[in-house]
Amino acid sequence: MGQTARVSAFTWTAAVSLAAWLWLLLCQGFFWRTDVRLPPWREPAGWPDVCVVVPARDEAAVLPLSLPSLLAQDYPGRAEVFLVDDGSTDGTGDLARELAARHGGLPLTVTSPGEPPPGWTGKLWAVRHGIGLAHARGPEYLLLTDADIAHEPDSLRLLVAAARTGGFDVVSQMARLRVASRWERLVVPAFVYFFAQLYPFRRIGRKGSRTAAAAGGCVLLRTETAEKARIPDAIRHAVIDDVALARAVKGAEGHIWLGLADRVDSVRPYPRLHDLWRMVSRSAYAQLRHSPLLLLGTVAGLAVVYLVPPAAVLAGVVTAGTPTLLLGAAAWLVMTGTYTPMLRYYRQPLWLAPLLPFTAFLYLLMTVDSAVQHYRGRGAAWKGRTYARPDAVTDEG
Repeated sequence: MGQTARVSAFTWTAAVSLAAWLWLLLCQGFFWRTDVRLPPWREPAGWPDVCVVVPARDEAAVLPLSLPSLLAQDYPGRAEVFLVDDGSTDGTGDLARELAARHGGLPLTVTSPGEPPPGWTGKLWAVRHGIGLAHARGPEYLLLTDADIAHEPDSLRLLVAAARTGGFDVVSQMARLRVASRWERLVVPAFVYFFAQLYPFRRIGRKGSRTAAAAGGCVLLRTETAEKARIPDAIRHAVIDDVALARAVKGAEGHIWLGLADRVDSVRPYPRLHDLWRMVSRSAYAQLRHSPLLLLGTVAGLAVVYLVPPAAVLAGVVTAGTPTLLLGAAAWLVMTGTYTPMLRYYRQPLWLAPLLPFTAFLYLLMTVDSAVQHYRGRGAAWKGRTYARPDAVTDEG
């Protein structure tokens, strides 16, 4: 009787998992589709002025691969680049000046704001400094891009044209992340897949939708909207600054577009599992607003949605429980099918798709580790800085 009850309970759990996957497939903004690319655009009659702001902290290893691509932008209007050296110790600022002298292209200003005051993350303090310098030029748009992002020569032109054509206050592209090592192939496409599941791109671009997100590596922002939304001051303590920026813009009634990039790439390597683990765990618990209840719910949700299907298949085989086997297999099949487009986008072999439960288990462990590090006082740590939770920061007005 007890064994029958256990089998029945597992069958019901498998059924819940399948129901969850059917809901995700049909009702979560078609998050699994990868055809949300730069929206239709036409060249404007006149090209507006743009200032590019690049916060950089200890980026000498990647700067030779990224900064020349910004300086080489084929933009018909006036554009210039401000690289804000956020307390680097590896010669980032000097290297940036050397690269500009060697490659030429757009004008480059290298500056440093000093250490951030209490209540500011280093990146957003650097962004604030860069935007302050840009304001003297009176640009219509700001391009906020990270120091590890490489742009094709027409990237800025296409971003501005799309923003003008669609009337967007923000046009953001999720840079194609580097996928070279074994662990990158296993973890990186899933990272983007999970992000799209949380923030379906189609919903973000829909006027009136409350879903808000951006990809911090490439954000074209209308200057007028930035002032109206008080960016970056309003989000100065945000660890996940791109999502916070998007929420501030939507709060100011701005129109956002976010999609996958074809001509914007991250050049930062994550060759080891340790590197990827640190990248995810440093902000995972912040994403959950440092809430133990949300952490428990997330762990339970990941287990039911991603881990139950293969476990149900195994249990069905071992116990000859056909309903459990079929329900688990069906859920696993839907999961695999929704992951396949992302693997194609990243040009990865499709046999990786059935391994998504294993990758999800890694993300579950990274999320738990993020919470553990937070309560040990080492949460949200990046390049020598550890940030307090937002409600521990005094609001300076």
